[in-house]
Amino acid sequence: MRNDIQPNEQAFSTKEVAEEVGIATPTVRKYGQILERNGYEFLKDGDRRIFVQSDIKALIALRDTDKPLDDTAKDLVAEQKQRLNGSGSTEIAINDTYGNNLPQDPEQLKEVLLFVVNELAAAREMNMQLKNDMAQMKTSVSQLQQDHHVISSSIGNSAQRTNAKIEKILEQQNAHYEDLLQQERERSELLQKEIQKMREEQKNEWNSQSDFNKRLEVELKNRKWGWLSAIFRK
Repeated sequence: MRNDIQPNEQAFSTKEVAEEVGIATPTVRKYGQILERNGYEFLKDGDRRIFVQSDIKALIALRDTDKPLDDTAKDLVAEQKQRLNGSGSTEIAINDTYGNNLPQDPEQLKEVLLFVVNELAAAREMNMQLKNDMAQMKTSVSQLQQDHHVISSSIGNSAQRTNAKIEKILEQQNAHYEDLLQQERERSELLQKEIQKMREEQKNEWNSQSDFNKRLEVELKNRKWGWLSAIFRK
């Protein structure tokens, strides 16, 4: 059990230690695992390590060592055990000193105990308030996550509807274009037929005119020869 923590000593998270020591967060976790594997004790909040100044010094020693990390970790574990043993003796001596200095008067002792009880009650109340604040924070985070999911879903659905409308408009435009193109083809074919018909009619008219001219020429020749024959008969 760690008993080398000073009153009101500042504690650090893994991320804060990484910034303090100048190494990556995964490296801090790696060094912590190496230390624990060799018997080092950390303060824990569940599975999360809490670091104090002595732990930071141990991490710096691992960072700067030239020896294998496990060898350095064993040295650091030995130093910690020695420090914990010394801290335990000091703590007992301090407790004994405070025990000797406790008031002997029952009224004074009652006041001291009442003060301690009030402090514990205030600490409990503060802990309850912190728990309530954490619960409200978790609820707010959960609500924000739900709102984010709803907004994301709405945006996704809106985008799908917009894409569907665009695709439908494009299909309608393509169909309209195909209709116009088909109508243009039909008009072009009809115009070509009309032109062909006009050409055939013109050709027939030219042939009729040519036949008429030939018949007229023959008729004129026949009349001319008939007239000359009549003159000679006279």
